[in-house]
Amino acid sequence: MKLLQVPTMELDQRIKEEIEENPALEEGADEDESFENEDFEERNESTESEREFDINDYLDDDLPQYKTSVNNTSRDDEDRSMPISGGVSFQEVLLSQLGLRKLTAKEKTIAETIIGNIDEDGYLRREIEAMVDDLAFTQNIQCSEEEIEDVLFLVQDFEPAGVGARDLRECLLLQLERRHHGNIAVHTAKKILEKCFEEFTKKHYDKIMAKFEIEDEDLKDAIEEIVKLNPKPGGSIKEVTDTKNIQQIIPDFILTDDEGELTLTLNSRNAPQLRVSKTYEEMLRSYAEGAKSSKSDKEAVQFVRQKLDSAKWFIDAIYQRQQTLLLTMQTIIDYQREYFLSGDETQLRPMILKDIADIVGMDISTISRVANSKYIQTPFGILSLKFFFSEALSTSSGEEVSTREVKKILSEAIGAESKKRPLTDQKLTEILKEKGYNIARRTVAKYREQLNISVARLRKEL
Repeated sequence: MKLLQVPTMELDQRIKEEIEENPALEEGADEDESFENEDFEERNESTESEREFDINDYLDDDLPQYKTSVNNTSRDDEDRSMPISGGVSFQEVLLSQLGLRKLTAKEKTIAETIIGNIDEDGYLRREIEAMVDDLAFTQNIQCSEEEIEDVLFLVQDFEPAGVGARDLRECLLLQLERRHHGNIAVHTAKKILEKCFEEFTKKHYDKIMAKFEIEDEDLKDAIEEIVKLNPKPGGSIKEVTDTKNIQQIIPDFILTDDEGELTLTLNSRNAPQLRVSKTYEEMLRSYAEGAKSSKSDKEAVQFVRQKLDSAKWFIDAIYQRQQTLLLTMQTIIDYQREYFLSGDETQLRPMILKDIADIVGMDISTISRVANSKYIQTPFGILSLKFFFSEALSTSSGEEVSTREVKKILSEAIGAESKKRPLTDQKLTEILKEKGYNIARRTVAKYREQLNISVARLRKEL
Protein backbone atom coordinates (compact mmCIF):
# COMPACT_ATOMS: atom_id res chain seq x y z
CA MET A 1 0.00 0.00 0.00
CA LYS A 2 2.91 2.34 0.69
CA LEU A 3 4.44 1.65 -2.72
CA LEU A 4 1.06 2.19 -4.37
CA GLN A 5 0.84 5.84 -3.37
CA VAL A 6 4.43 6.60 -4.41
CA PRO A 7 4.48 8.64 -7.67
CA THR A 8 6.70 7.59 -10.56
CA MET A 9 9.33 10.26 -9.85
CA GLU A 10 9.85 8.91 -6.31
CA LEU A 11 9.68 5.23 -7.22
CA ASP A 12 13.21 5.26 -8.67
CA GLN A 13 14.57 6.62 -5.41
CA ARG A 14 12.56 4.14 -3.36
CA ILE A 15 13.98 1.23 -5.38
CA LYS A 16 17.52 2.55 -5.04
CA GLU A 17 17.09 2.78 -1.27
CA GLU A 18 15.86 -0.81 -1.14
CA ILE A 19 18.80 -2.03 -3.24
CA GLU A 20 21.24 -0.20 -0.95
CA GLU A 21 19.67 -1.74 2.14
CA ASN A 22 19.33 -5.24 0.72
CA PRO A 23 22.34 -6.64 -1.18
CA ALA A 24 20.24 -9.67 -2.20
CA LEU A 25 18.20 -7.40 -4.49
CA GLU A 26 19.66 -6.35 -7.83
CA GLU A 27 18.50 -4.19 -10.70
CA GLY A 28 18.84 -5.51 -14.23
CA ALA A 29 17.56 -8.18 -16.61
CA ASP A 30 18.70 -11.78 -16.64
CA GLU A 31 19.94 -13.00 -20.02
CA ASP A 32 18.24 -16.39 -19.91
CA GLU A 33 15.02 -16.08 -17.94
CA SER A 34 11.97 -13.84 -18.03
CA PHE A 35 9.70 -12.81 -15.20
CA GLU A 36 6.96 -15.24 -14.27
CA ASN A 37 4.44 -14.15 -11.68
CA GLU A 38 3.99 -16.87 -9.10
CA ASP A 39 0.94 -17.07 -6.91
CA PHE A 40 1.82 -14.93 -3.94
CA GLU A 41 -0.26 -16.92 -1.48
CA GLU A 42 1.19 -20.28 -2.59
CA ARG A 43 4.73 -19.09 -1.90
CA ASN A 44 3.72 -17.83 1.51
CA GLU A 45 1.27 -20.47 2.79
CA SER A 46 2.82 -20.52 6.23
CA THR A 47 4.86 -18.20 8.39
CA GLU A 48 8.41 -18.78 9.58
CA SER A 49 7.20 -20.02 12.94
CA GLU A 50 4.89 -22.60 11.34
CA ARG A 51 7.42 -24.38 9.14
CA GLU A 52 11.01 -25.52 9.37
CA PHE A 53 13.62 -23.86 7.20
CA ASP A 54 14.32 -25.87 4.07
CA ILE A 55 17.37 -24.90 2.00
CA ASN A 56 15.74 -26.32 -1.13
CA ASP A 57 13.14 -23.53 -1.02
CA TYR A 58 15.94 -21.15 -1.94
CA LEU A 59 18.08 -23.33 -4.20
CA ASP A 60 15.45 -25.04 -6.36
CA ASP A 61 16.71 -24.80 -9.92
CA ASP A 62 13.12 -24.66 -11.21
CA LEU A 63 12.40 -21.50 -9.25
CA PRO A 64 11.94 -18.66 -11.77
CA GLN A 65 14.20 -15.64 -11.52
CA TYR A 66 12.37 -12.84 -9.74
CA LYS A 67 12.24 -9.72 -11.77
CA THR A 68 9.83 -7.45 -13.56
CA SER A 69 10.05 -6.42 -17.17
CA VAL A 70 8.39 -4.06 -19.60
CA ASN A 71 8.08 -4.32 -23.37
CA ASN A 72 6.92 -0.86 -24.35
CA THR A 73 10.47 0.42 -24.97
CA SER A 74 13.34 -0.87 -27.03
CA ARG A 75 17.11 -0.56 -26.94
CA ASP A 76 16.97 1.77 -29.94
CA ASP A 77 14.72 4.33 -28.23
CA GLU A 78 16.46 7.68 -28.03
CA ASP A 79 16.82 9.23 -24.59
CA ARG A 80 15.63 12.80 -25.00
CA SER A 81 16.10 13.85 -21.38
CA MET A 82 17.72 17.26 -21.08
CA PRO A 83 20.20 17.96 -18.26
CA ILE A 84 19.58 21.13 -16.28
CA SER A 85 22.59 23.26 -15.48
CA GLY A 86 22.89 25.11 -12.22
CA GLY A 87 23.24 28.87 -11.85
CA VAL A 88 23.55 31.57 -9.22
CA SER A 89 20.94 32.69 -6.70
CA PHE A 90 18.95 35.92 -6.90
CA GLN A 91 20.88 37.34 -3.92
CA GLU A 92 24.20 36.55 -5.63
CA VAL A 93 23.10 38.54 -8.69
CA LEU A 94 22.39 41.54 -6.47
CA LEU A 95 25.67 41.15 -4.56
CA SER A 96 27.58 41.13 -7.85
CA GLN A 97 26.07 44.53 -8.65
CA LEU A 98 26.94 45.74 -5.17
CA GLY A 99 30.61 45.10 -5.97
CA LEU A 100 30.43 47.70 -8.74
CA ARG A 101 29.46 50.51 -6.36
CA LYS A 102 31.90 52.60 -4.34
CA LEU A 103 30.81 52.19 -0.71
CA THR A 104 32.32 52.41 2.74
CA ALA A 105 32.73 49.19 4.75
CA LYS A 106 29.73 50.16 6.89
CA GLU A 107 27.52 50.89 3.88
CA LYS A 108 28.54 47.65 2.25
CA THR A 109 27.58 45.67 5.36
CA ILE A 110 24.22 47.45 5.51
CA ALA A 111 23.63 46.71 1.80
CA GLU A 112 24.48 43.04 2.31
CA THR A 113 21.96 42.88 5.16
CA ILE A 114 19.29 44.48 2.98
CA ILE A 115 19.98 42.09 0.11
CA GLY A 116 19.87 39.15 2.51
CA ASN A 117 16.33 40.17 3.49
CA ILE A 118 15.05 40.48 -0.10
CA ASP A 119 12.87 37.52 -1.03
CA GLU A 120 12.76 35.63 -4.33
CA ASP A 121 10.04 37.94 -5.69
CA GLY A 122 12.36 40.92 -5.21
CA TYR A 123 10.64 42.49 -2.19
CA LEU A 124 12.23 43.65 1.06
CA ARG A 125 10.17 41.82 3.68
CA ARG A 126 11.89 43.06 6.85
CA GLU A 127 11.18 46.34 8.60
CA ILE A 128 13.90 49.00 8.66
CA GLU A 129 13.65 49.20 12.44
CA ALA A 130 14.22 45.43 12.73
CA MET A 131 17.33 45.67 10.53
CA VAL A 132 18.77 48.32 12.84
CA ASP A 133 18.59 45.75 15.64
CA ASP A 134 19.97 42.99 13.39
CA LEU A 135 23.06 45.03 12.53
CA ALA A 136 23.60 45.97 16.17
CA PHE A 137 23.36 42.43 17.54
CA THR A 138 24.92 40.38 14.73
CA GLN A 139 27.46 42.80 13.18
CA ASN A 140 28.05 45.15 16.14
CA ILE A 141 27.27 48.08 13.84
CA GLN A 142 25.34 51.05 15.20
CA CYS A 143 23.30 52.83 12.54
CA SER A 144 20.08 54.81 12.22
CA GLU A 145 17.00 54.07 10.17
CA GLU A 146 17.91 56.99 7.88
CA GLU A 147 21.29 55.41 7.09
CA ILE A 148 19.62 52.11 6.15
CA GLU A 149 17.06 53.91 3.96
CA ASP A 150 19.86 55.77 2.15
CA VAL A 151 21.53 52.44 1.31
CA LEU A 152 18.14 50.93 0.41
CA PHE A 153 17.63 53.65 -2.20
CA LEU A 154 20.96 52.58 -3.69
CA VAL A 155 19.90 48.91 -3.79
CA GLN A 156 16.59 49.90 -5.41
CA ASP A 157 18.66 51.27 -8.30
CA PHE A 158 19.92 47.75 -9.07
CA GLU A 159 18.59 45.51 -11.81
CA PRO A 160 15.91 44.33 -12.26
CA ALA A 161 13.84 47.48 -11.87
CA GLY A 162 11.59 47.39 -8.81
CA VAL A 163 13.90 45.27 -6.66
CA GLY A 164 14.02 46.16 -2.97
CA ALA A 165 10.48 47.55 -2.86
CA ARG A 166 8.51 47.15 0.36
CA ASP A 167 5.11 46.75 -1.27
CA LEU A 168 3.51 46.45 -4.70
CA ARG A 169 2.84 50.18 -5.02
CA GLU A 170 6.49 51.08 -4.39
CA CYS A 171 7.61 48.31 -6.76
CA LEU A 172 5.52 49.68 -9.63
CA LEU A 173 6.57 53.27 -8.95
CA LEU A 174 10.26 52.30 -8.97
CA GLN A 175 9.81 50.80 -12.41
CA LEU A 176 7.91 53.84 -13.73
CA GLU A 177 10.74 56.10 -12.52
CA ARG A 178 13.00 54.48 -15.13
CA ARG A 179 10.56 55.07 -17.97
CA HIS A 180 11.29 57.95 -20.33
CA HIS A 181 10.17 61.29 -18.94
CA GLY A 182 7.91 63.56 -20.89
CA ASN A 183 5.51 60.74 -21.67
CA ILE A 184 2.00 61.84 -20.60
CA ALA A 185 0.79 58.27 -20.11
CA VAL A 186 3.73 57.49 -17.78
CA HIS A 187 3.13 60.71 -15.83
CA THR A 188 -0.58 59.88 -15.43
CA ALA A 189 0.27 56.31 -14.40
CA LYS A 190 2.57 57.60 -11.65
CA LYS A 191 -0.14 59.95 -10.36
CA ILE A 192 -2.67 57.11 -10.29
CA LEU A 193 -0.34 54.89 -8.26
CA GLU A 194 0.58 57.72 -5.90
CA LYS A 195 -2.90 59.16 -5.30
CA CYS A 196 -5.43 56.47 -6.27
CA PHE A 197 -3.73 53.11 -5.77
CA GLU A 198 -6.68 51.61 -3.87
CA GLU A 199 -9.17 52.77 -6.51
CA PHE A 200 -6.89 51.33 -9.22
CA THR A 201 -6.68 47.89 -7.57
CA LYS A 202 -10.47 47.79 -7.22
CA LYS A 203 -10.94 49.08 -10.79
CA HIS A 204 -13.01 52.08 -9.76
CA TYR A 205 -12.15 53.84 -13.01
CA ASP A 206 -14.96 56.41 -12.76
CA LYS A 207 -13.50 57.78 -9.52
CA ILE A 208 -10.01 58.00 -11.05
CA MET A 209 -11.24 59.87 -14.14
CA ALA A 210 -13.23 62.28 -11.95
CA LYS A 211 -10.27 62.95 -9.63
CA PHE A 212 -7.75 63.69 -12.40
CA GLU A 213 -10.29 65.08 -14.90
CA ILE A 214 -9.12 62.84 -17.72
CA GLU A 215 -10.91 61.02 -20.54
CA ASP A 216 -11.29 57.28 -21.16
CA GLU A 217 -8.42 57.19 -23.66
CA ASP A 218 -6.01 58.95 -21.28
CA LEU A 219 -6.85 56.49 -18.51
CA LYS A 220 -6.52 53.56 -20.89
CA ASP A 221 -3.04 54.69 -22.00
CA ALA A 222 -1.94 55.09 -18.37
CA ILE A 223 -3.23 51.67 -17.38
CA GLU A 224 -1.44 50.12 -20.36
CA GLU A 225 1.80 51.53 -18.98
CA ILE A 226 1.07 50.03 -15.55
CA VAL A 227 0.16 46.55 -16.80
CA LYS A 228 3.49 46.40 -18.65
CA LEU A 229 5.27 46.49 -15.29
CA ASN A 230 6.48 43.39 -13.45
CA PRO A 231 4.79 42.87 -10.05
CA LYS A 232 7.47 40.31 -9.12
CA PRO A 233 10.80 41.67 -10.40
CA GLY A 234 12.75 38.85 -8.76
CA GLY A 235 10.90 36.28 -10.85
CA SER A 236 12.59 37.33 -14.10
CA ILE A 237 16.01 36.42 -12.70
CA LYS A 238 14.72 33.50 -10.68
CA GLU A 239 13.58 31.68 -13.83
CA VAL A 240 17.17 31.65 -15.07
CA THR A 241 19.18 31.46 -11.87
CA ASP A 242 17.02 29.41 -9.52
CA THR A 243 19.00 26.37 -8.43
CA LYS A 244 16.12 24.63 -6.71
CA ASN A 245 14.83 21.35 -8.06
CA ILE A 246 12.51 21.88 -10.98
CA GLN A 247 9.36 19.83 -10.56
CA GLN A 248 8.94 17.79 -13.69
CA ILE A 249 5.79 15.78 -14.25
CA ILE A 250 6.47 12.25 -15.44
CA PRO A 251 3.30 10.40 -16.50
CA ASP A 252 2.63 7.08 -14.81
CA PHE A 253 0.52 5.90 -17.76
CA ILE A 254 0.59 6.43 -21.51
CA LEU A 255 -2.67 6.30 -23.48
CA THR A 256 -2.68 6.11 -27.27
CA ASP A 257 -5.68 6.37 -29.59
CA ASP A 258 -5.39 4.41 -32.81
CA GLU A 259 -8.56 5.23 -34.75
CA GLY A 260 -10.80 4.69 -31.73
CA GLU A 261 -8.74 1.85 -30.26
CA LEU A 262 -7.51 3.02 -26.85
CA THR A 263 -4.30 1.36 -25.65
CA LEU A 264 -2.99 1.82 -22.11
CA THR A 265 0.63 1.16 -21.19
CA LEU A 266 2.55 1.68 -18.00
CA ASN A 267 5.50 4.04 -17.95
CA SER A 268 8.68 1.96 -18.03
CA ARG A 269 9.81 3.64 -14.80
CA ASN A 270 6.90 1.91 -13.10
CA ALA A 271 8.15 -1.48 -14.31
CA PRO A 272 11.81 -1.68 -13.27
CA GLN A 273 13.77 -4.85 -13.92
CA LEU A 274 14.59 -6.42 -10.57
CA ARG A 275 15.97 -9.82 -9.61
CA VAL A 276 17.27 -11.77 -6.68
CA SER A 277 21.05 -11.77 -6.49
CA LYS A 278 22.63 -14.97 -7.83
CA THR A 279 25.60 -14.26 -5.58
CA TYR A 280 23.42 -14.57 -2.52
CA GLU A 281 21.82 -17.76 -3.86
CA GLU A 282 25.27 -19.25 -4.37
CA MET A 283 26.30 -18.07 -0.92
CA LEU A 284 23.32 -19.84 0.63
CA ARG A 285 24.12 -22.97 -1.36
CA SER A 286 27.73 -23.00 -0.15
CA TYR A 287 26.60 -22.67 3.46
CA ALA A 288 24.07 -25.47 2.96
CA GLU A 289 26.67 -27.82 1.46
CA GLY A 290 29.28 -27.05 4.08
CA ALA A 291 29.23 -27.61 7.79
CA LYS A 292 26.83 -25.24 9.50
CA SER A 293 26.88 -26.65 12.99
CA SER A 294 28.65 -23.68 14.48
CA LYS A 295 26.73 -20.68 15.77
CA SER A 296 28.37 -18.30 13.29
CA ASP A 297 27.42 -20.52 10.33
CA LYS A 298 23.80 -20.69 11.47
CA GLU A 299 23.69 -16.91 11.88
CA ALA A 300 25.13 -16.47 8.38
CA VAL A 301 22.50 -18.76 6.88
CA GLN A 302 19.75 -16.92 8.74
CA PHE A 303 21.05 -13.54 7.53
CA VAL A 304 21.20 -14.65 3.88
CA ARG A 305 17.78 -16.22 4.17
CA GLN A 306 16.24 -13.00 5.54
CA LYS A 307 17.75 -10.93 2.74
CA LEU A 308 16.45 -13.31 0.08
CA ASP A 309 12.98 -13.26 1.64
CA SER A 310 13.04 -9.47 1.76
CA ALA A 311 14.10 -9.23 -1.90
CA LYS A 312 11.28 -11.54 -3.03
CA TRP A 313 8.73 -9.68 -0.97
CA PHE A 314 9.80 -6.33 -2.44
CA ILE A 315 9.59 -7.62 -6.02
CA ASP A 316 6.14 -9.04 -5.27
CA ALA A 317 5.09 -5.63 -3.95
CA ILE A 318 6.36 -3.89 -7.10
CA TYR A 319 4.50 -6.40 -9.28
CA GLN A 320 1.26 -5.97 -7.34
CA ARG A 321 1.66 -2.20 -7.61
CA GLN A 322 1.85 -2.48 -11.40
CA GLN A 323 -1.22 -4.69 -11.60
CA THR A 324 -3.28 -2.42 -9.33
CA LEU A 325 -2.27 0.69 -11.26
CA LEU A 326 -3.15 -0.86 -14.62
CA LEU A 327 -6.46 -2.30 -13.42
CA THR A 328 -7.58 0.97 -11.85
CA MET A 329 -6.53 3.15 -14.78
CA GLN A 330 -8.14 0.83 -17.32
CA THR A 331 -11.38 0.99 -15.33
CA ILE A 332 -11.25 4.80 -15.36
CA ILE A 333 -10.69 4.77 -19.12
CA ASP A 334 -13.64 2.43 -19.65
CA TYR A 335 -15.81 4.60 -17.39
CA GLN A 336 -14.82 7.83 -19.17
CA ARG A 337 -14.42 6.35 -22.65
CA GLU A 338 -16.36 9.14 -24.40
CA TYR A 339 -14.01 11.75 -22.98
CA PHE A 340 -10.83 9.87 -23.91
CA LEU A 341 -12.09 9.54 -27.48
CA SER A 342 -13.06 13.20 -27.91
CA GLY A 343 -11.12 15.20 -25.33
CA ASP A 344 -14.27 17.24 -24.67
CA GLU A 345 -14.60 17.99 -20.95
CA THR A 346 -18.38 18.11 -21.25
CA GLN A 347 -18.24 14.37 -22.02
CA LEU A 348 -16.85 13.58 -18.57
CA ARG A 349 -19.29 11.52 -16.52
CA PRO A 350 -19.77 12.15 -12.80
CA MET A 351 -17.33 9.82 -11.07
CA ILE A 352 -16.24 9.42 -7.46
CA LEU A 353 -13.73 7.07 -5.85
CA LYS A 354 -16.49 4.70 -4.75
CA ASP A 355 -17.63 4.17 -8.36
CA ILE A 356 -14.22 2.80 -9.37
CA ALA A 357 -13.72 0.93 -6.09
CA ASP A 358 -17.00 -0.95 -6.61
CA ILE A 359 -16.06 -1.97 -10.15
CA VAL A 360 -12.54 -3.23 -9.39
CA GLY A 361 -13.55 -4.73 -6.04
CA MET A 362 -11.02 -2.76 -3.99
CA ASP A 363 -11.23 -0.47 -1.00
CA ILE A 364 -11.81 3.26 -1.56
CA SER A 365 -8.52 4.01 0.22
CA THR A 366 -6.69 1.90 -2.38
CA ILE A 367 -8.24 3.85 -5.26
CA SER A 368 -7.41 7.07 -3.46
CA ARG A 369 -3.74 6.02 -3.26
CA VAL A 370 -3.72 5.24 -6.98
CA ALA A 371 -5.26 8.59 -7.90
CA ASN A 372 -2.96 10.57 -5.63
CA SER A 373 0.01 12.19 -7.43
CA LYS A 374 -0.46 10.05 -10.54
CA TYR A 375 -0.61 11.34 -14.12
CA ILE A 376 -1.57 9.96 -17.51
CA GLN A 377 -0.27 11.08 -20.89
CA THR A 378 -3.19 11.38 -23.32
CA PRO A 379 -3.55 12.74 -26.87
CA PHE A 380 -4.89 15.90 -25.15
CA GLY A 381 -1.95 16.40 -22.80
CA ILE A 382 -0.70 15.11 -19.45
CA LEU A 383 -3.52 15.06 -16.90
CA SER A 384 -3.77 14.25 -13.21
CA LEU A 385 -5.93 11.26 -12.34
CA LYS A 386 -7.84 13.52 -9.94
CA PHE A 387 -8.99 15.47 -13.01
CA PHE A 388 -11.39 12.66 -13.94
CA PHE A 389 -13.17 12.59 -10.58
CA SER A 390 -16.07 14.98 -10.02
CA GLU A 391 -19.39 15.18 -8.22
CA ALA A 392 -22.76 14.71 -9.92
CA LEU A 393 -25.23 17.49 -10.67
CA SER A 394 -28.84 17.07 -11.79
CA THR A 395 -30.25 19.06 -14.73
CA SER A 396 -33.82 20.24 -15.09
CA SER A 397 -34.56 17.06 -17.08
CA GLY A 398 -33.28 14.88 -14.23
CA GLU A 399 -30.08 13.87 -16.02
CA GLU A 400 -26.92 13.63 -13.93
CA VAL A 401 -23.94 15.52 -15.30
CA SER A 402 -20.44 16.20 -14.02
CA THR A 403 -19.71 19.44 -12.20
CA ARG A 404 -16.71 19.74 -14.52
CA GLU A 405 -19.15 20.16 -17.40
CA VAL A 406 -20.72 23.14 -15.61
CA LYS A 407 -17.29 24.65 -14.96
CA LYS A 408 -16.47 24.28 -18.65
CA ILE A 409 -19.61 26.23 -19.59
CA LEU A 410 -18.75 28.91 -17.01
CA SER A 411 -15.22 29.28 -18.43
CA GLU A 412 -16.54 29.61 -21.98
CA ALA A 413 -19.17 32.17 -20.96
CA ILE A 414 -16.64 34.31 -19.09
CA GLY A 415 -14.14 33.97 -21.94
CA ALA A 416 -16.69 35.32 -24.42
CA GLU A 417 -17.99 38.17 -22.22
CA SER A 418 -17.54 41.85 -22.91
CA LYS A 419 -14.69 43.03 -20.69
CA LYS A 420 -16.32 46.45 -20.45
CA ARG A 421 -19.36 44.82 -18.86
CA PRO A 422 -18.30 41.47 -17.36
CA LEU A 423 -20.94 38.92 -16.42
CA THR A 424 -21.92 38.98 -12.76
CA ASP A 425 -22.47 35.76 -10.79
CA GLN A 426 -26.22 36.39 -11.00
CA LYS A 427 -26.04 36.69 -14.79
CA LEU A 428 -23.95 33.52 -15.00
CA THR A 429 -26.58 31.74 -12.88
CA GLU A 430 -29.28 32.81 -15.34
CA ILE A 431 -27.21 31.59 -18.30
CA LEU A 432 -26.80 28.18 -16.68
CA LYS A 433 -30.52 27.97 -15.90
CA GLU A 434 -31.29 28.67 -19.55
CA LYS A 435 -29.12 25.67 -20.42
CA GLY A 436 -30.99 23.48 -17.92
CA TYR A 437 -28.61 23.68 -14.94
CA ASN A 438 -30.51 24.71 -11.81
CA ILE A 439 -27.67 26.03 -9.65
CA ALA A 440 -27.76 28.61 -6.88
CA ARG A 441 -25.75 31.81 -7.27
CA ARG A 442 -23.49 30.92 -4.31
CA THR A 443 -22.66 27.62 -6.05
CA VAL A 444 -21.74 29.51 -9.22
CA ALA A 445 -19.47 31.74 -7.13
CA LYS A 446 -17.84 28.65 -5.62
CA TYR A 447 -17.18 27.11 -9.06
CA ARG A 448 -15.82 30.46 -10.34
CA GLU A 449 -13.38 30.63 -7.42
CA GLN A 450 -12.29 27.03 -8.05
CA LEU A 451 -11.48 28.10 -11.62
CA ASN A 452 -9.37 31.01 -10.21
CA ILE A 453 -11.57 33.57 -11.95
CA SER A 454 -12.05 36.96 -10.30
CA VAL A 455 -15.39 38.62 -9.62
CA ALA A 456 -16.95 40.68 -12.43
CA ARG A 457 -15.70 44.03 -11.08
CA LEU A 458 -12.06 42.89 -11.16
CA ARG A 459 -12.45 41.50 -14.69
CA LYS A 460 -13.55 44.87 -16.01
CA GLU A 461 -11.40 46.54 -18.66
CA LEU A 462 -11.64 49.85 -20.48
